[in-house]
Amino acid sequence: MEKSRKQFVDLVDKAVEAAKSMRRDELLFSYKGILYPTTVCSPETFKALESFEARSDDVILAGYPKSGTNWLSQILTDLIAISQKKTPGSESSVHAEVSEEFPYLEVGDAEKYERMTKLPSRRFMVTHLRPENLPKSIFKNNAKILLLIRNPKDVATSFYHFCNGLATLPSYETWDEFFTDFMTKKMAWGCYLEYLSEWNKYADKENIMTITYEEVKENRALSVKNIATFFGIPLTEEQLQLVVERSSFQSMKKNSDKTHGSFGNILFRKGGVSDWKNLFTEDQSEKMDKAFEEHIAGTKLGKKLKYDLYCKA
Repeated sequence: MEKSRKQFVDLVDKAVEAAKSMRRDELLFSYKGILYPTTVCSPETFKALESFEARSDDVILAGYPKSGTNWLSQILTDLIAISQKKTPGSESSVHAEVSEEFPYLEVGDAEKYERMTKLPSRRFMVTHLRPENLPKSIFKNNAKILLLIRNPKDVATSFYHFCNGLATLPSYETWDEFFTDFMTKKMAWGCYLEYLSEWNKYADKENIMTITYEEVKENRALSVKNIATFFGIPLTEEQLQLVVERSSFQSMKKNSDKTHGSFGNILFRKGGVSDWKNLFTEDQSEKMDKAFEEHIAGTKLGKKLKYDLYCKA
């Protein structure tokens, strides 16, 4: 198994094992007013992250949990492999050699950043953090960030199923109970609408490209092409098709045993759009509409989300 994938599986297995002996109220801890999972994050790691030195050619994917970061990670790691003249999916590709570290920036031990200084370029990293909690060097050195956003009703729906499938997060007896927590900022990695609002302040920066889950779903080939252009990675038609095929939901779900171990089933559930209609009551839908209107509707990111199209019944 490729090194980074083995690390992924090992880390998740350890975290799940540790979580089993913890009370529900111990599963999350607060750092600078935001909740994080105790078994995969720590205050020591966050402290060490502050002095992390980003490189201008780092490839960074930013997205709130359950907005499609695993999906886009597949696309980006394949593109990096191509930029290094390797074939995506082959043993010699990016995973085997470069991704020595678990790609989520804020997950793992405090010493990981020291080890990351030894990794060759281009380094790939993913984060669920808000921009103000990222290392200053990312913005100072103009590292390029792909910001992935998804309609908030589907994010909530997917997060609900995720919490109930993964022992490292508090589970919920009912959807209503989860919805209350989601709307009152009691989620791991904080409130999604606040996340959008904070990232919106950076939406015009030239080193940031925003893409929506829905647009990748609608036209994966065009999205891959645009992402490759943004990161300055030339692609042949054949390479483009390979990346597109390997990043289909069916293909990723089929390979999830190999790539994500037992965690794969939880991670790749439906991969659809508008699943929220199966859970939201009319009242909950209206509450979300109102909150969206207040926080984010008139902003650049708010408009990009096409809320009326994806979040109105």
